[in-house]
Amino acid sequence: MSLRVLHDWRDLPPEARGAAVALGNFDGVHQGHRQVVAEAAKAARALKAPLGVIRFTPHPASVLRPDLDPYRLMTPEQQARALEGLGVDLLYDLPFVEIAELSDEAFARGVLAAGLGARHVAAGFDIRFGKDRLGDAESLKRWGDKYGFGVSIAPAVAAEGGAKVSSSAAREAVRAGEVDKAARILGRPFAIEGVVVEGQHLGRKLGYPTANVFLGDYVRPRLGSYATRTRLADGRIVPGVANIGQNPTTGLVDARLEVWLFDFDEDLYGQTIETELVAFIRPEAKFACLDELIAQIGDDAAKARAILTPEL
Repeated sequence: MSLRVLHDWRDLPPEARGAAVALGNFDGVHQGHRQVVAEAAKAARALKAPLGVIRFTPHPASVLRPDLDPYRLMTPEQQARALEGLGVDLLYDLPFVEIAELSDEAFARGVLAAGLGARHVAAGFDIRFGKDRLGDAESLKRWGDKYGFGVSIAPAVAAEGGAKVSSSAAREAVRAGEVDKAARILGRPFAIEGVVVEGQHLGRKLGYPTANVFLGDYVRPRLGSYATRTRLADGRIVPGVANIGQNPTTGLVDARLEVWLFDFDEDLYGQTIETELVAFIRPEAKFACLDELIAQIGDDAAKARAILTPEL
């Protein structure tokens, strides 16, 4: 069964009701999020019910704190693919602006019980929901008892090496260029997905043609060079080296991803690619001349190949 996305909780068809659902934001679908989905999946198996996930659009942070810098760890499309990979059948993509006005009890009664007909709700230990974020794990259990759905609460999870597992911790790691730490938190490398756009065409002139992707709403990684793996639209995975920066040597631009795919020479304009940041190589720098820049790109590429070769 492929993932089905629903955009409301009202007037759902019978086959879209009665699920065991995981409740949360799930930005990054990190190790802790997967634990919540696992709790819902366990209930779904016991109840012989569909497995569902509730997310909110737009992301609550963009409504509650519109002054925030870009913070997303993944696009909605990446999130949907990750959840489908966990066996999720139903993705309830609910309008946050409407939901935000409901008290925690009204949300439990009207959305979870009456609307979705949820038979079980799983959430993280730090869940907050309802108007003014007054609902928590204990109140969710209380409303479950009152309105007829089971509740399970997933405990805190620590990543390999003891790293705190949270979307905030993953963002901090990405901003610091600690993409190995971010990968431990997320359970996979942080990846930027977007449509390839035309750049300055300088890379091709220098002998390093790049595919350029705007960063959009993604959290901003530390500016600099990275060893990468890029998934093309046809599913091929191509190793490479990327610069995330503003091109201080050749003319400042808005920070973007520019990835040079090794041993590859095809037109990617207009195609959607997804680039994993595997390892941080060096911070962005301004060079005195193009010859210095060319030499540095060659050095970055050699380091990236050395990092990626064992994985090829």
